Amino acid sequence: MGSPGLRPLLLVLLDCCASVSAQAAATPPVTTEGFNSTEAARMTLRPALSPRPPRTPKAPGPFSGPRPTPVTDVAALCVCDLSPAQCDVNCCCDPDCSPVDFSVFSACSVPSVTGDSQFCSQKAAIYSLNFTANPPQRIFKLVDQINPSIFCIHITNYKPALSFINPEVPDENNFDKLMETSDGFSLNSESEISFTIQSDAPDTAKYEYGVRLQTSDSFLRFPSPLTSSLCTDDNSAAFLVNQAVKCTRRINLAQCEEIEALGMAYYSSPKILRVPGLRTKAEIPITVQSILMESLNKTLARLEDTDVLNQTLVEAGDVKICTNVVLEQNTKPVPLSGNPGYVVGLPLAAGFQPQKGSGIIQTMNRYGQLTILRSTAEKDCLALEGIRTPVLFGYDMQSGCKLRLTKAITCQLAVQKVKSLLKGHGFPDYVAPFGNSRAQDVLDWVPIHFITQAPHMKDSCQLPVALVIEVKWTKYGSLLNPQAKIVNVTANLIASSFPETNSGNERTVLISTAVTFVDVSAPAEAGFRARPTINAKLPFNFFFPFV
Repeated sequence: MGSPGLRPLLLVLLDCCASVSAQAAATPPVTTEGFNSTEAARMTLRPALSPRPPRTPKAPGPFSGPRPTPVTDVAALCVCDLSPAQCDVNCCCDPDCSPVDFSVFSACSVPSVTGDSQFCSQKAAIYSLNFTANPPQRIFKLVDQINPSIFCIHITNYKPALSFINPEVPDENNFDKLMETSDGFSLNSESEISFTIQSDAPDTAKYEYGVRLQTSDSFLRFPSPLTSSLCTDDNSAAFLVNQAVKCTRRINLAQCEEIEALGMAYYSSPKILRVPGLRTKAEIPITVQSILMESLNKTLARLEDTDVLNQTLVEAGDVKICTNVVLEQNTKPVPLSGNPGYVVGLPLAAGFQPQKGSGIIQTMNRYGQLTILRSTAEKDCLALEGIRTPVLFGYDMQSGCKLRLTKAITCQLAVQKVKSLLKGHGFPDYVAPFGNSRAQDVLDWVPIHFITQAPHMKDSCQLPVALVIEVKWTKYGSLLNPQAKIVNVTANLIASSFPETNSGNERTVLISTAVTFVDVSAPAEAGFRARPTINAKLPFNFFFPFV
C-alpha cells in the first residue's frame, strides 16, 4: 500500500503523456528548412483544436547561393617576382625562370601563395623543388585550404568590398567639383606654419611621433638637401624621428658673419617647448657637451670650454678664411680606446703638441694616430710607402721590407727616404695614458722618448734600418677590475753604416719595425683588516670569594 497522495500525482503524469501522444499523432507532417525545424517542434507541444495547414517554403536568404569568384588568382600571383623579364633567384613562381634556372635554386623563397586568410576555404598555390630529378624540377600544386578557426568568412556577398575604390581622376569636367569638396592648398609659408602649429598641438598637450619640435619662436631646424645637394635651412626636426643628412653650402666670404646657419648660436640658442603649443610652460635649453675644432689640415682638437663661438672672417694677406663655422651636429660620442683603461685590440691614442701651452692635436682617423710600416708579399719598401698599420694595445707586432739602392743614390738621400718609411707622416709626440684621456690634459699624456742608436764611427754615414717601439704599461686600480695604463713609451731608431757598393749597381738594405708591450705592474699585495680585540673590563670583585 502506498501513500494516498501518490496515486493522484501518477494519474496526472500519465494523463499528460497520453495527451501529448494523442496530439502528436493527430498533427500532420510539416516541411521545414534550416532553423524552422526548431520552431515546428515547439508548436507541436501546444494544444490544438484543428490540424495546421502545411507551411509555404521560404525564399532563399541573402547568404545563400554560390560563392563569387575570388578577385585574386593565387596561381597567377607571384610576390617574389621583382625583376621584369628576368628570373629572380629562388623565386619558384617566377614565370621568367626556366628549368636551367631551377637547377641552381637552393629552395623556394615563397613556398606557398594564398589569398585572404579570413575565408573558411580558399585556394593555395604550393611550390617546391624536386632535387632528385636531373636537372631539378619545380613542383606546383593548387590545393584547397580549410581555415580551422570557427570565426571565418563562409560567403562574401558584397562584391564592392573585394576591391579598392578607384579614385576619381581630375579632368576639365569635374575639377571645380573636386575643389569644392577638398580643403584647398596654399603656397604661403606663413599660413603653412600656422596650420602646422594647430595640427601639431593636439588637445592631449603632448608630442606625438613625427610632430615637429616647437621652439619659443618657431621650430627646431637644421640644414638638409632639398632637390639637390645644396643646403636648405627649412628642415625641421621631428619628435622620435632620427635623421642623418649631408649637404653642401656655397657662401660668399663677404657674408661669412651674416649667415646665421654658419654659427653655433643658430643650433644652441633655441629652446624647445616642453609642451607643444603652450609657450607658458617650461622651455628646455640645448646643452653643448663638447666642441671639436677642425684645422685646415683636417686635424681635430677638443676645446676646454663650451662657450658659443661666432663665425669670424679672418684675413691673412691675400687669403680670407671664415673661422668658427659649424660643420656637423654630431650626437655620437668620440670613439675611445677604453674607459678608462685601454682595451686589448684597440688603437693607441696619440698626438702632438704644436706649441707649448696648447692642447694635444689628434688626427681624425683614430687608427692612424700611431702607425708602423705594413708588410706585404712583395717586400718592396718603395711600394709600401704610405701603407701603414695601426699600433693596437697589447699586440706585439713586427714588419719589414727590402730597400734597393742604386749606385746613384747618396747616403743623405737614402737616410731621408728610410726615416720617412719608418716614422711615416706626422709621427706623434705624446701617447694617451688611458683610453679616454682628454686632449686638454697635456700633463697627463706620456711623451714618446725618441732614441737613436748608431755605431761610433767617424766620417761615416749612418743609415736607419729599424724602428723599435716599446710600450710599458701597468695595471691600475682595483684588483677586481684593473685598468690598463701606459706609463712609458720609447722609440729606438737603430742605424748602421751605409753599405758599400758590391758587385753590381744595386744594394739591398733590410728595413724593419717592431712594437712590444711590456707589463711593468708591481705584484699586488692583498691587505686584510686587523683582528678585532676585545676591550672589556671585569668588575673588581668578579672572582670573589676565590681571590
